[in-house]
Amino acid sequence: PFTVSSLSLLSTVLSLVLSPFTVSSLSLARMPRSRPVSGAAPCGRLRGLSVGQVGVCRARGEVMESVRKAAEMVIEECQHQFRNRRWNCSTTPRGVNVFGRVMSQGTREAAFVHALSSAAVAVAVTRGCSRGELERCGCDRKVRGVSPEGFQWSGCSDNLSYGVAFSQTFVDETERAKGMSAGRPLMNVHNNEAGRKAILHNMQVECKCHGVSGSCELRTCWKVMPPFRRVGAVLKERFDGATEVRLSRIGSRTALLPRDPQVKPPAARDLVYLAVSPDFCRLDPDNGIPGTAGRRCNGTSRLAPDGCELVCCGPGYRAGRAEVVQRCSCKFSWCCSVRCQQCKNTVMIHTCRE
Repeated sequence: PFTVSSLSLLSTVLSLVLSPFTVSSLSLARMPRSRPVSGAAPCGRLRGLSVGQVGVCRARGEVMESVRKAAEMVIEECQHQFRNRRWNCSTTPRGVNVFGRVMSQGTREAAFVHALSSAAVAVAVTRGCSRGELERCGCDRKVRGVSPEGFQWSGCSDNLSYGVAFSQTFVDETERAKGMSAGRPLMNVHNNEAGRKAILHNMQVECKCHGVSGSCELRTCWKVMPPFRRVGAVLKERFDGATEVRLSRIGSRTALLPRDPQVKPPAARDLVYLAVSPDFCRLDPDNGIPGTAGRRCNGTSRLAPDGCELVCCGPGYRAGRAEVVQRCSCKFSWCCSVRCQQCKNTVMIHTCRE
């Protein structure tokens, strides 16, 4: 059964993976955490779900716990990947989206969050399958036989096909329900799929050797998903190379084509966006933009993304000294432990002016 605590995070991820411009509020996150909720009630109370999504939620409540976990993954990974950028995935306690109204504007930031969110749902559900937490799925038993490299497929391969299928059914449903003729639903579905492909194209193989004294006479292997940190890094690269597109009509259908005719059409793994991003320099509470005042920056680099001139939107930063406590004089003992002293050092820090 769900609790209100679970609903809070579930509501958060729904504000990410559903159309951010249609989710009306995060009111469930403000409900008292002490009041338990069970049965079909949670799904009916989550705002922003389409009829089809409410049906999935009610029929497959066990999977919705994986969606709750995906919420934590999205926020943590977004803030890691953009920790040194002007837009650093700061969350806002109010408004229609946890990352602010910039998610509703068709920007490349919205493209990244959609891609990361659809990937997170696929990863979290797949993990649930492999760990035996979900009744309707388990390991991928289709990966069998001998590989071209000569090893034996065995073990518990991640059932990514199940996780991807759920992500497509649940995450994309709200876009398809609106019809795939408008620019924003087309953009969202394209980026959702790009997020899932970031997993598919980075699957890994893990192996175990069998034989006398580790001779590896027989090697059994299985497929595993890449670490989510790797998925985030891949999508961050796609973010930096995202293509600005416009809605165009091709015969009887509509499609997204590059706004610049000299740019080649985006591939399925690329991110696309419709609107130019704000500069994120100045405080804009209405849109959930905290600005860069007071942010730490790299004063020794001018052109890097974390350089003060870029983060602070010009030369408006100041330098100062601060005392930090660090580990030092570490010594290794004979059995695996490390003993360190605490040393105080004075370092130079740079922050954007208020």
